[in-house]
Amino acid sequence: MQGTRVQVEITGVAHGGIFVARHEGRVVFVGDAIPGETVIAEITDDSKSAFWRADTVEVVEASPHRQGHVWEAASLENAPADRAGGAEFGHIDLAHQRELKRRVIAESLSRMARIELPVEVEALPAGDATGGLDNTGTGWRTRVRLHVDADGVAGPFAARSHRVIPVRDLPLAVRESDALTPLDGRYRGADFLDIIVPSIGEPIVVASSGVAKVGKTAGKPAARPAPTRGSNTSIVERVGDREFSLDLHGFWQVHRHAAQTLTTAVQQAIDEHHFEADAANLDLYGGVGLLAAAVGDRFGSGVRITTVESDPLATAYATANLADLPGAVAETGRVERYLQRLRTGAGTVERARLERATIVLDPPRSGAGKAVVGELAAFAPRQIVYVACDPVALARDIALFAERGYVLSRLRAFDLFPHTHHVEAVATLVRA
Repeated sequence: MQGTRVQVEITGVAHGGIFVARHEGRVVFVGDAIPGETVIAEITDDSKSAFWRADTVEVVEASPHRQGHVWEAASLENAPADRAGGAEFGHIDLAHQRELKRRVIAESLSRMARIELPVEVEALPAGDATGGLDNTGTGWRTRVRLHVDADGVAGPFAARSHRVIPVRDLPLAVRESDALTPLDGRYRGADFLDIIVPSIGEPIVVASSGVAKVGKTAGKPAARPAPTRGSNTSIVERVGDREFSLDLHGFWQVHRHAAQTLTTAVQQAIDEHHFEADAANLDLYGGVGLLAAAVGDRFGSGVRITTVESDPLATAYATANLADLPGAVAETGRVERYLQRLRTGAGTVERARLERATIVLDPPRSGAGKAVVGELAAFAPRQIVYVACDPVALARDIALFAERGYVLSRLRAFDLFPHTHHVEAVATLVRA
C-alpha cells in the first residue's frame, strides 16, 4: 500500500500534528489536512497493523480554515518527502490552530484523567512587534536548529525524516536572524547549525559537529564552570526587570515572549492561600532559575526555594541568577534521585516544611512520570504548579496525582509555538 493514493475524509485531530481519517475501516493518520476536509492522501507508512500514515497531496473539499502555507518550503506544492518539517499547522488559520490545540488538551484530559474542563489556548504578543496580539504567527523563534547535509547545506529535516531540506527562508524565526542564515553549502563538515538571538546582545550562529540533542537539553555541552557574563560562551536574557545568564547552548524558551508569559502564569497559578514562604518550596527541572525567580519576585526575597536541575552548568548559572534571593538554593541532580534522597534524609522539621510546600514542576516533554509523581506525593505538598509542553504527558500525570489525592484547580494554555502542533499549559493541583 505504501505509495498508494486514497481519498479520505478527515474526522479529527490527533496529538502530534496529524489528523485522523479511516480507509476501509483502518485508521489513517494524515499530515497537512484539517478536520472536515476531503483529501487525496499518499500512504507513506503501512508498517503498523493498527494504523497507517499518509500525507495530503490534493485537497478535494477544503476547510474554510485552510490558508496558504506560511512557509513555501512546507506547502502542498512540494512532494511529501520534500516538505520542510517544523511548521505542520502552517496551512491553518491561527484562530483555528488554537481551537485544534484546545481540542487536543481537552480530549487528553477527558480520556486520561476523566476531567471535563473548558480550556482556552491564549495567543501571545506578536513575535516581532511591541504591542498587540500576533496576527501572523511568524517571526517569533529566537532559537533555530538546522541540520547540515554532506554538501554543507543547512536546513530543517523533512517531517519524520533525517533528510535535510534546502530552504530559502525561515518565517518562524525572528527577523534579526535573517541576515545570519545563508543556508548554502558553506557549512561542510558540520552536523547542525544553531541560530540564537538573545534579548540582550548580538545574534549568534554556531556550526557544530556531533549528535544533536533535542528537547529541553538541546545542544547542551559537557559540564564546566559557568563562564563570566559577556564571555563568548555566555548570553544574557532579560525578563521584565531581571536578567538571566545562561550558556550559549543552554535551554531557554524559544518564543520571544514565552519566558515572560510563563513567569506571569506561574506567579498567578500559585494559590496564595496555600503558599508559605518558609516552607520547603521546590522548583524541579529548574534550568537557570527562571521560575524560582518568578516565585521569589511574587512573594519576596525571603522565600525559601530550592531549584533542582540535572545539568551542572545550568545549576551554576542558576546560583548566580538567584543571588539576590537569599532563600534560594540551586542543586544539581536528577529530580527523581533528589527526591529519593530528600525522602530518606529529611527529618521531622523538614518533612513538615515539605507538607506545607509549593512545588513548581517543569519537566521535559515526556512529563514527570510515575516515579517522580510518586516521590512528590509521598511528601504531600500543599500545591503543585505544573508547567507542561505536552498535553498527553500532562493529562497522564494529572491522573497519577489524582490517584494520590490531588485535584486540578485551574489550567491555562498558551500558544507558544504558532504554526506547529505544540502548546504549553500551566496547571495548579492542590491536595484534597
